Amino acid sequence: MSALALGQAPRRGLLHRLSNLLHRRPGLVLLLCLTPPLLWLGVIYLGSLFTLLLQAFWSVDEFSGVVKREFTLDTFAQLFHPANLDVIIRTVVMAALVTVAAGCIAFPIAYYMARYAQGRTKALLYLLIMMPLWSSYLVRVYAWKLILAKEGVIGWGAEQLGLEGALNWVLSLPLIGGASLSTSYIGIFVVFLYIWMPFMILPIQAALERVPRSLLDASADLGARPGKTFRTVILPLALPGVAAGSIFTFSLTLGDYIIPYIFGQSKFFIGQVVYLQQGTAGNIPLAAAFTVVPIVIMGLYLWLAKRAGAFDAL
Repeated sequence: MSALALGQAPRRGLLHRLSNLLHRRPGLVLLLCLTPPLLWLGVIYLGSLFTLLLQAFWSVDEFSGVVKREFTLDTFAQLFHPANLDVIIRTVVMAALVTVAAGCIAFPIAYYMARYAQGRTKALLYLLIMMPLWSSYLVRVYAWKLILAKEGVIGWGAEQLGLEGALNWVLSLPLIGGASLSTSYIGIFVVFLYIWMPFMILPIQAALERVPRSLLDASADLGARPGKTFRTVILPLALPGVAAGSIFTFSLTLGDYIIPYIFGQSKFFIGQVVYLQQGTAGNIPLAAAFTVVPIVIMGLYLWLAKRAGAFDAL
């Protein structure tokens, strides 16, 4: 027997014992597989998040502008100043309106995809929904900036159809109006709705796909009208998908700062304030305190959704 073969024999024996050990202990295999991603999540994500939240309990010296690393709740108290509270309310209202509108539009589309679309039609619908996600986020936002501009397609179409007066009336409405659609809350709402719509359609469609057809047939056989079948069978079983889609849409709208920045409003959203405070203003504690707001809101939302039974059908 050669020296090479003699050297490989102990290695084969070690690999054989290791293989037997892993075969007998599947829990050890799971631990070995999960340890690297859990370490990454714990150290990189949760560690950085904890560091950020810790800074929310610091404050900035008003005279020198230096961060004082002393425990205080003064920074959180600043969130209740009228200007900051206005930012929070504006962002939450916009996120809620976008989520509700996205759900109302997405549900019929998802239902048609799950129950009626077949073959090429279904593939085409998937393609149309997913295609915007293949292009750059900024490209899509700037494209809408041009579409909604005063000289854009919508303004030109309204002029050609004689609806310029109606468009100007909409833009003159308080709170939601502006000089043009591209500088109004209407424009911000439309772009938010377009950007996050796929994140609402796909979870709902996946939930509706899992609703057995036999349940709908049984409901009809028992004399339930389509409306009652929808309320008592379809909607409860689709609720996890609606909850998942609303979590995506609501949270993404809460934290976005690019769309409000590009569509130029003097009144800020939470994302813009965080960006400005940690960048231009250099007030990292206040920026960190603002980041706590979406976390608390999403935590409360998840708790309410769980209490309402949104995850019971998972």
